[in-house]
Amino acid sequence: MGVLSQGLDLTENALKVLQRRYLRKDEEGRVVETPEEMFRRVARSVARADLGYGYRPEEVAEVEEGFYRMMTSLYFLPNSPTLMNAGRRLGQLSACFVIPVEDSMESIFDAVKNAAIIHKSGGGTGFSFSRLRPKGDVVGSTKGISSGPVSFMTVFDTATEAVKQGGTRRGANMGMLRVDHPDIIEFITCKDDNDRFTNFNISVILTEEFMKRLEEDGEYELVNPRTGRVVRRLRAADVFDLIVKHAWGNGEPGIVFLDRINQTNPTPQLGDIESTNPCGEQPLLPYESCNLGSINLARMVRGGGVDWELLREITHRAVHFLDNVIDVNRYPLERIEEMTRANRKIGLGVMGWADMLIQLGIPYNSEAALRLAEEVMGFITSEGRKASERLAEERGVFPNHDKSIYAGGVRVRNATISTIAPTGSLSIIAGCSSGIEPIFAVCFVRTVMEGTRLFEVNPYFEKVARERGFFSRELMERISETGSVHDIPDIPDDVKEIFVTAHDISPEDHIRMQAAFQRHVDNAVSKTVNFPRHATVEDVKKVYRLAYRLGCKGVTVYRDGSRESQVLSKGQEGAAEGREEEEFRKIVPRKRPEVIKGTTRAIKTGCGNLYVTVNEDEQGLPFEVFNHIGKAGGCAASQSEAIGRLVSLALRSNIAPEEIIAHLKGISCHQHAWSSTGKISSCADAIAKALELYMTKGGGNGGSGKVDVVMRIGACPECGGPVEHEGGCAICRNCGHTRC
Repeated sequence: MGVLSQGLDLTENALKVLQRRYLRKDEEGRVVETPEEMFRRVARSVARADLGYGYRPEEVAEVEEGFYRMMTSLYFLPNSPTLMNAGRRLGQLSACFVIPVEDSMESIFDAVKNAAIIHKSGGGTGFSFSRLRPKGDVVGSTKGISSGPVSFMTVFDTATEAVKQGGTRRGANMGMLRVDHPDIIEFITCKDDNDRFTNFNISVILTEEFMKRLEEDGEYELVNPRTGRVVRRLRAADVFDLIVKHAWGNGEPGIVFLDRINQTNPTPQLGDIESTNPCGEQPLLPYESCNLGSINLARMVRGGGVDWELLREITHRAVHFLDNVIDVNRYPLERIEEMTRANRKIGLGVMGWADMLIQLGIPYNSEAALRLAEEVMGFITSEGRKASERLAEERGVFPNHDKSIYAGGVRVRNATISTIAPTGSLSIIAGCSSGIEPIFAVCFVRTVMEGTRLFEVNPYFEKVARERGFFSRELMERISETGSVHDIPDIPDDVKEIFVTAHDISPEDHIRMQAAFQRHVDNAVSKTVNFPRHATVEDVKKVYRLAYRLGCKGVTVYRDGSRESQVLSKGQEGAAEGREEEEFRKIVPRKRPEVIKGTTRAIKTGCGNLYVTVNEDEQGLPFEVFNHIGKAGGCAASQSEAIGRLVSLALRSNIAPEEIIAHLKGISCHQHAWSSTGKISSCADAIAKALELYMTKGGGNGGSGKVDVVMRIGACPECGGPVEHEGGCAICRNCGHTRC
């Protein structure tokens, strides 16, 4: 791949992500496409839409070349489904969908079916469950009792689990419920168990009425959506505190100010917006979809300043590209095609924002950064609207234009222009910082084959450190321990100010940056507000209130280590009071019972047949592992036994099996082999795969398959690398693995 891609400025990680998720493969799973061929495939497919608007073939060829150069220069990249599917048989190019859920069994299961079809095609879905009658309410047709919205969410989650999006994109859902729904308390607490609703992000819809009552310290009404009757009153502050406490605990639920979203609904005559896509940045009407793309701001800097002319050119070309996607897209449902073509929403956003600031010498947490954020995003949205007006002159306005806020005024091709989406995988391909997030780490350690430790250093920091003479391996080692340069005395203060990470920045500064971009974005902004581990519930509450005051449309928070601590200290009292670290220091392996059951699997390795026995505890979860390697002796047998003992020790200490699998899988020795499970790189790799097969096929809590599904936040389950949090999603910067 390196030789075939030498014309592109792609990093090793970019190539790895492209190979794993984007490039075309044959029936045996072998990559049969280069990155250049992928970009050419996408450019050619999207440019062909112009043939329907009177362009001559030679003009279409010119457009194709412009699209190709824009992507290969890494100036702009479309959302993942477009890169994956354009010019291929599936042809589904949108990332975001919203499916309505009405209060009937027929509607609920139609929504489940439609979501499964969308997930299979590579899209994510958003749902509002606010129309469903509450738990315990009467069911008219049978005189039975309703199980409520949260119960039905389980059906959606299970269906998503089964689809898995063909191995390229996992199914992802957004579940929303209005704060005035009678089941709101159950909804807020529904993800207390981190293994429940693993395919859902959840957000509470906070109404203007609720926020008013919160300010007054008053009560608000819970209304049965079936009857419209008030069934109960709650103190707004109590509900708000519960939301905040749970967000502090594990990052969910998020909050969405839906009344504010509907104030900028471009087509109010078509109805209210009730939900967003899975990461919250794209509010949509029922059956709408939206295709997104991001400009790489890291490449919009020339001569120490913003290259406004280049930014203008790329903005206009990107709008043309995204509008074309609407025409060449193969939609998963006919109703989605109708709604999408009628409103023609696009979502042009940015990535590489932190990189732009670093190149310009502007601290992320500064007033200058906020001013530039408004200037840059205001410019993109303004120029994007001009591009949409030009397209409207050539091709006509979007069909629902007369039902929109533009009726009688500006004539545009697209109901919305701009969105700030999470760009986890795309930013790895582009080699830039993600979305509008700060950099995640100045330096971290990546472990590759044979246990080699490589330092991944921010290229801008390395350049400055070498130029100013303080770069050293020892310094990188120290930085990699936390990822931050904040407390390292060897680094000049002016450098520390520029190279701030997500955890160096105060939560309030995160929100201020989100609000600065939101002021110039048609749709919404995907951003994670990072909190340090020691942050309090009150700290989260302040940020939620600040977000409302500053005009944000929603908020997602993540307190460092919160989800890991819940997983590792599950069932231990006192964790919420900050005693989880003490618990970690006192881990004692469980005692082995006298009688235990398990299964043995034979796996062919380069050293002979390895027999792996996995024994389970009384709950059906892996408890210990024994290994025996054929007739081999010496190092092979002793190392195999040692790995088994250490794996058993970890399992008996309540370490999640998927964490063990992630650290062993892929370790390579000089002798590879092939078995029914695929390539076996070493005995350690064989043990990991035997444990993985046990979890997914033959045991481990009934073969629930959680190994493939649950991403333990904090460490990547594929490679053990660092995981970034962005807009309710998580992305590994090392291998590109994502939970969205």
